[in-house]
Amino acid sequence: MHPVDLLILALYIIGMLGMGAWFMRRNRGTDDYYVGGRQMGSLHVGLSVVATDVGGGFSIGLGGLGFAIGISGSWMLFTGLVGAWLAAVLLIPRIKRSDDLSRGMTFPDLLGARYGRSVALVAAAISAVGYLGFTASQILAGAKLAAGVFPEVGIDTALLVMGVVAVCYTVMGGIKAVIYTDTVQWLLLLTGLTLIGIPVSWQVVGGWQGIRAAVGPEMLSLANVGWRDLVNWGITIIPIWFVGMTLYQRIHACRDERSARRAWYIAGLFEWPVMALMGATLGLLARVAAEQGLLAMPGGLPPAAADPEVGLPLLLRHVLPVGLLGLMMAAYFSAILSTADSCLMASSGNVVLDIWGRLRRSQPSDRFLLRFSQAVTLGLGGLALLLAMSMDSVLDMMLHSYAFMVSGLLVPALGALFWKRGTPRAALAAMLAGGGTTVALELSGIALPLELNANLFGLAVSALVFVSLSLRA
Repeated sequence: MHPVDLLILALYIIGMLGMGAWFMRRNRGTDDYYVGGRQMGSLHVGLSVVATDVGGGFSIGLGGLGFAIGISGSWMLFTGLVGAWLAAVLLIPRIKRSDDLSRGMTFPDLLGARYGRSVALVAAAISAVGYLGFTASQILAGAKLAAGVFPEVGIDTALLVMGVVAVCYTVMGGIKAVIYTDTVQWLLLLTGLTLIGIPVSWQVVGGWQGIRAAVGPEMLSLANVGWRDLVNWGITIIPIWFVGMTLYQRIHACRDERSARRAWYIAGLFEWPVMALMGATLGLLARVAAEQGLLAMPGGLPPAAADPEVGLPLLLRHVLPVGLLGLMMAAYFSAILSTADSCLMASSGNVVLDIWGRLRRSQPSDRFLLRFSQAVTLGLGGLALLLAMSMDSVLDMMLHSYAFMVSGLLVPALGALFWKRGTPRAALAAMLAGGGTTVALELSGIALPLELNANLFGLAVSALVFVSLSLRA
């Protein structure tokens, strides 16, 4: 690792920690710590939403898809555009226009207002576990990138560094630090991809002529993806916009309905086509470089047989000169941290506000709540780091975390918003049946019909249980 690149990364890390410390001195209670005082504007929130949803995990995952199937991998994030805009039209107005729901701070508050405390507690447990896994996947994404670009660092050291940095500034600053640093981090990633990563890689592989000579035409087509992939991505990713704790925190952080809806429209456009095409294109360029023999794949494997998620780090290490490599790494690390911090805050909010907050028998002071929230965030961050050390695939872990939450929570949430006949008993049974079905199918490893995602069957079971029990009440 060249000292110049190391210095750039060190300055970036110090800057992030400094912002966390700055906001720590300005937080006065859980309202500041978890929903930013409810006065955030649409631009900051919109960029924070897309930074959280796309982040480093999807950046690495998109690079892997681009390496494996070409630019058609960008369709994965089209589901983000659809989900964001559906939520802007269907979800945000119902939250912001309701006196009861608009005072909430978390996703389980929605279910608690409709079904009662028991349902909210179960939802909080599901959400907390799901976001803990998602936090771990982001830490692993950063470690994979660091170890791939700087092999002398090693995956264990990279995991430790990424985990400590992400946890520390999140613990200190809360959601305000998360949202404002997300804005900086997202702009840094966008600038890095636009001005450094793609142009330099394009030139190294020989431009359009080099690309066409190295890979087949299917890699350059937007149609190189099957309908099963589209269905599986859609059924897993789109619903998260209606049950994601990170998103509800930002809805409540916006000053009004108009700001929230505008933020979601901004996020959708940045997800697709902007980030989707750039991430997949960079992965494609990594595949081209590998086919040209510019990159030595681990284990001496041919590019088609290698782990697609290692292609992007190898490309960056090969093509970027001293200084630019440090800047590009800072850009990717920023994206990774922008998702890790948000997911850690979501899990912490579920534990503190939704579980402990509903079980406690007295109302402690704002100062105690703030310090307790920071302590819980620190503890969960440590658990996420331990979990990351036992994981292999970034994208798989992210999609499993999504599926776990979606299959258990989507149907009761839609019932709370749009169907008055839903009952607490039906909601609770639907959560357990839907989430349990998905987990059981994924752990069993059995072949599912048409190779569809287990989440689809979990949602079907959840809907059947919810509707049937509600109608029998």
